[in-house]
Amino acid sequence: MHLPKAELHLHIEGTLEPELAFALAARNGVDLPYADTEELRTAYLFDDLQSFLDLYYALMAVLRTEEDFAELADAYLARAAAQGVRHAEIFFDPQAHTDRGVPIGTVIEGLGRALDRSEETHGISTQLIMCFLRDKSAESALETLEAAKPYLHRISAVGLDSAEVGHPPAKFREVYAAATALGLRKVAHAGEEGPPEYIREALDVLGVERIDHGLRCMEDAELVDRLVSERIPLTLCPLSNVRLRAIDVLEQHPLRSMMDAGLLCTVNSDDPAYFGGYVGDTFHAVHEALGLDQEQLRTLARNSFEAAFLDHDEERRARYLSEVEAYAFD
Repeated sequence: MHLPKAELHLHIEGTLEPELAFALAARNGVDLPYADTEELRTAYLFDDLQSFLDLYYALMAVLRTEEDFAELADAYLARAAAQGVRHAEIFFDPQAHTDRGVPIGTVIEGLGRALDRSEETHGISTQLIMCFLRDKSAESALETLEAAKPYLHRISAVGLDSAEVGHPPAKFREVYAAATALGLRKVAHAGEEGPPEYIREALDVLGVERIDHGLRCMEDAELVDRLVSERIPLTLCPLSNVRLRAIDVLEQHPLRSMMDAGLLCTVNSDDPAYFGGYVGDTFHAVHEALGLDQEQLRTLARNSFEAAFLDHDEERRARYLSEVEAYAFD
């Protein structure tokens, strides 16, 4: 679906398509335990978040050089542009790379090479969000933030991702305070597999401005009221929720009821190479499965730009919003 939109929940490592994985493996002398791209695609069936993460981190072995990261980002941006994305705020996981010997500068400068030319090449404005892996220590997160300081001109915000259960947001209180002192914006994954209380902690302890996922807020009416009154954006990922078994089938996804409750919902692709669709595919899927009409789809697109970190460029935000209003559905 080509409706103009912003993508606010996208892990760049999760855009590694099997074809590119094999190409980078050949270039970098990495042996993959799969015969071909078809066999690798069959591995993209998961029982839960952890089974996905196991494959996700294993495939990162093919990413070694600045050129690898630039090629990965450029491939995503080309697909996103073809599906109507006008602005993308892109997550990356530096610890997943530094732990295997790839310097943080290689990751950031490689991604930055693609992002620097994105607007000219793809018509997409971009920002980069550095995520901390919540199943690693708080000390590791602080070390990562320290290592990123020479590259802060490329980073707009910090985030928190990976295995949620058993790793509450409060664990990362200190690194989020340090990120605040550096002038970085703040988001965090919460309420995907973890309880609604994790959403509260992300807001109250970490001071986040957006909740990534937030699906389980619907179990807590008081929390829903707060999210509505404070206009806290939720970056929902419906196809991801189904593939990771948080929701049995897309028809059961609470997106419609969340919108009806007044929540500021956005729709995103999360890890599209693994979850069966990019953001335009996701818009089409929720339109079909949930019966969302054109005005509801337009609201989701409008929300995405309103939730974007474009405070420094309200003229750009207004331009993108006008594109949403002018869009003619097929």
